[in-house]
Amino acid sequence: MPPSRTHIRNVTAEYLGRHPEEREALLPLLGALARPADPTSRKTYPGHITCSAIAIDRHDRVLHIHHSILDKDLAPGGHIESVDTTLPGAALRELQEETDILSSALLTLNGYEDIPLDINVHNIAANPSRGEPAHQHYDFRFAFRLLSERQIHLQAEEVTDYRWLPFAKVTAPTIARKLALLGRSMSF
Repeated sequence: MPPSRTHIRNVTAEYLGRHPEEREALLPLLGALARPADPTSRKTYPGHITCSAIAIDRHDRVLHIHHSILDKDLAPGGHIESVDTTLPGAALRELQEETDILSSALLTLNGYEDIPLDINVHNIAANPSRGEPAHQHYDFRFAFRLLSERQIHLQAEEVTDYRWLPFAKVTAPTIARKLALLGRSMSF
Protein backbone atom coordinates (compact mmCIF):
# COMPACT_ATOMS: atom_id res chain seq x y z
CA MET A 1 0.00 0.00 0.00
CA PRO A 2 1.46 3.37 -0.99
CA PRO A 3 2.44 5.91 1.67
CA SER A 4 -0.56 7.65 3.23
CA ARG A 5 -1.50 11.26 2.59
CA THR A 6 -0.90 11.99 6.30
CA HIS A 7 2.60 10.54 6.09
CA ILE A 8 3.38 12.53 2.93
CA ARG A 9 2.05 15.71 4.59
CA ASN A 10 4.30 15.08 7.61
CA VAL A 11 7.37 14.47 5.42
CA THR A 12 6.60 17.62 3.44
CA ALA A 13 6.16 19.65 6.64
CA GLU A 14 9.50 18.41 7.99
CA TYR A 15 11.17 19.22 4.68
CA LEU A 16 9.69 22.74 4.69
CA GLY A 17 10.92 23.12 8.29
CA ARG A 18 14.44 22.74 6.86
CA HIS A 19 13.74 24.74 3.69
CA PRO A 20 11.02 27.32 4.44
CA GLU A 21 12.20 29.41 1.48
CA GLU A 22 10.85 26.69 -0.85
CA ARG A 23 7.22 26.91 0.29
CA GLU A 24 6.06 28.94 -2.72
CA ALA A 25 7.73 26.55 -5.19
CA LEU A 26 5.95 23.63 -3.50
CA LEU A 27 2.45 25.16 -3.57
CA PRO A 28 1.32 22.72 -6.31
CA LEU A 29 2.33 19.78 -4.06
CA LEU A 30 0.58 21.33 -1.06
CA GLY A 31 -2.53 21.80 -3.19
CA ALA A 32 -2.42 18.16 -4.29
CA LEU A 33 -2.20 17.05 -0.67
CA ALA A 34 -5.33 19.11 0.13
CA ARG A 35 -7.43 17.55 -2.68
CA PRO A 36 -9.32 14.26 -2.23
CA ALA A 37 -7.62 12.49 -5.18
CA ASP A 38 -4.78 10.07 -4.36
CA PRO A 39 -1.55 12.11 -4.76
CA THR A 40 0.49 8.91 -5.29
CA SER A 41 -1.50 7.66 -8.28
CA ARG A 42 0.06 8.25 -11.68
CA LYS A 43 -3.50 8.81 -12.96
CA THR A 44 -4.06 11.83 -10.68
CA TYR A 45 -3.95 15.14 -12.52
CA PRO A 46 -2.88 17.92 -12.67
CA GLY A 47 0.01 16.19 -10.90
CA HIS A 48 1.21 13.37 -8.69
CA ILE A 49 4.12 12.34 -6.48
CA THR A 50 7.23 10.60 -7.82
CA CYS A 51 10.42 9.56 -6.04
CA SER A 52 14.05 9.68 -7.15
CA ALA A 53 17.32 8.29 -5.79
CA ILE A 54 20.38 10.51 -5.60
CA ALA A 55 23.06 7.77 -5.69
CA ILE A 56 26.48 9.15 -4.70
CA ASP A 57 29.68 7.18 -5.26
CA ARG A 58 32.92 7.33 -3.22
CA HIS A 59 34.26 10.02 -5.57
CA ASP A 60 31.32 12.35 -4.72
CA ARG A 61 29.70 11.86 -8.09
CA VAL A 62 25.96 11.45 -8.66
CA LEU A 63 24.53 8.77 -10.93
CA HIS A 64 22.45 10.09 -13.84
CA ILE A 65 20.53 7.94 -16.28
CA HIS A 66 19.43 9.03 -19.73
CA HIS A 67 15.67 8.64 -19.74
CA SER A 68 14.54 7.67 -23.25
CA ILE A 69 10.97 9.02 -23.04
CA LEU A 70 11.96 12.39 -21.57
CA ASP A 71 15.28 12.49 -23.49
CA LYS A 72 17.05 13.92 -20.43
CA ASP A 73 19.77 12.96 -17.97
CA LEU A 74 18.10 12.52 -14.58
CA ALA A 75 18.54 10.79 -11.26
CA PRO A 76 16.90 7.34 -11.37
CA GLY A 77 13.30 7.58 -10.25
CA GLY A 78 9.68 7.28 -11.15
CA HIS A 79 6.12 6.71 -10.07
CA ILE A 80 4.99 5.22 -6.78
CA GLU A 81 3.65 1.67 -7.19
CA SER A 82 1.19 -0.31 -5.08
CA VAL A 83 4.10 -2.31 -3.54
CA ASP A 84 5.77 0.85 -2.17
CA THR A 85 5.13 1.47 1.51
CA THR A 86 7.55 4.38 1.98
CA LEU A 87 8.77 7.26 -0.15
CA PRO A 88 12.49 6.31 0.20
CA GLY A 89 11.51 2.72 -0.60
CA ALA A 90 9.90 3.86 -3.85
CA ALA A 91 13.12 5.71 -4.76
CA LEU A 92 15.22 2.61 -4.02
CA ARG A 93 12.88 0.36 -6.04
CA GLU A 94 13.14 2.69 -9.02
CA LEU A 95 16.95 2.80 -8.68
CA GLN A 96 17.08 -1.00 -8.72
CA GLU A 97 14.67 -1.28 -11.67
CA GLU A 98 16.56 1.25 -13.79
CA THR A 99 20.18 0.39 -12.86
CA ASP A 100 20.18 -2.96 -11.02
CA ILE A 101 21.73 -1.37 -7.91
CA LEU A 102 20.31 -3.12 -4.86
CA SER A 103 19.26 -1.23 -1.72
CA SER A 104 21.72 -3.39 0.25
CA ALA A 105 24.54 -1.63 -1.66
CA LEU A 106 23.53 1.78 -0.27
CA LEU A 107 23.46 3.81 2.93
CA THR A 108 21.11 6.73 3.53
CA LEU A 109 22.50 10.17 4.34
CA ASN A 110 22.34 10.68 8.13
CA GLY A 111 19.45 12.94 9.05
CA TYR A 112 17.74 12.23 5.73
CA GLU A 113 16.47 8.72 6.32
CA ASP A 114 12.82 9.77 5.93
CA ILE A 115 13.24 13.36 4.71
CA PRO A 116 14.26 13.98 1.11
CA LEU A 117 17.35 15.97 0.25
CA ASP A 118 15.16 17.83 -2.23
CA ILE A 119 11.56 18.12 -3.38
CA ASN A 120 10.97 19.48 -6.85
CA VAL A 121 7.89 20.36 -8.86
CA HIS A 122 8.42 20.06 -12.60
CA ASN A 123 6.31 19.91 -15.73
CA ILE A 124 5.87 16.77 -17.81
CA ALA A 125 4.77 17.06 -21.43
CA ALA A 126 1.67 15.27 -22.66
CA ASN A 127 2.23 11.70 -23.83
CA PRO A 128 -0.67 10.83 -26.16
CA SER A 129 0.61 7.27 -26.69
CA ARG A 130 0.02 6.63 -22.98
CA GLY A 131 -3.11 8.77 -22.78
CA GLU A 132 -1.39 11.20 -20.40
CA PRO A 133 -2.10 14.92 -20.52
CA ALA A 134 0.57 17.48 -19.65
CA HIS A 135 0.95 17.39 -15.88
CA GLN A 136 3.38 17.92 -13.00
CA HIS A 137 5.55 15.60 -10.96
CA TYR A 138 6.11 16.39 -7.29
CA ASP A 139 9.43 14.59 -7.02
CA PHE A 140 10.75 13.54 -3.59
CA ARG A 141 14.53 13.07 -4.01
CA PHE A 142 16.35 10.90 -1.46
CA ALA A 143 20.16 10.74 -1.10
CA PHE A 144 22.12 7.49 -0.78
CA ARG A 145 25.83 6.64 -0.72
CA LEU A 146 27.08 3.58 -2.62
CA LEU A 147 29.05 1.30 -0.31
CA SER A 148 31.27 0.07 -3.15
CA GLU A 149 31.61 0.26 -6.91
CA ARG A 150 28.75 -1.48 -8.69
CA GLN A 151 28.18 -2.68 -12.21
CA ILE A 152 25.29 -0.80 -13.80
CA HIS A 153 22.75 -2.81 -15.82
CA LEU A 154 20.26 -0.49 -17.48
CA GLN A 155 16.53 -1.07 -17.90
CA ALA A 156 16.40 -1.07 -21.71
CA GLU A 157 12.74 -0.02 -21.95
CA GLU A 158 13.29 3.38 -20.33
CA VAL A 159 17.03 4.03 -19.96
CA THR A 160 19.58 4.34 -22.76
CA ASP A 161 22.77 5.42 -20.95
CA TYR A 162 24.23 6.52 -17.64
CA ARG A 163 27.03 8.70 -16.32
CA TRP A 164 28.48 9.88 -13.02
CA LEU A 165 28.60 13.65 -12.55
CA PRO A 166 30.44 15.66 -9.86
CA PHE A 167 28.24 17.67 -7.52
CA ALA A 168 28.82 20.92 -9.46
CA LYS A 169 27.59 19.31 -12.71
CA VAL A 170 24.45 17.61 -11.35
CA THR A 171 21.64 18.38 -13.80
CA ALA A 172 19.12 19.49 -11.13
CA PRO A 173 20.29 22.89 -9.80
CA THR A 174 18.55 22.49 -6.43
CA ILE A 175 20.27 19.16 -5.81
CA ALA A 176 23.66 20.51 -6.92
CA ARG A 177 23.27 23.45 -4.53
CA LYS A 178 22.26 21.27 -1.57
CA LEU A 179 25.07 18.78 -2.19
CA ALA A 180 27.59 21.63 -2.43
CA LEU A 181 26.38 22.97 0.93
CA LEU A 182 26.67 19.54 2.53
CA GLY A 183 30.01 18.85 0.83
CA ARG A 184 32.38 16.60 2.68
CA SER A 185 30.38 16.98 5.90
CA MET A 186 27.99 14.38 4.51
CA SER A 187 27.86 11.43 6.81
CA PHE A 188 26.29 8.13 5.90
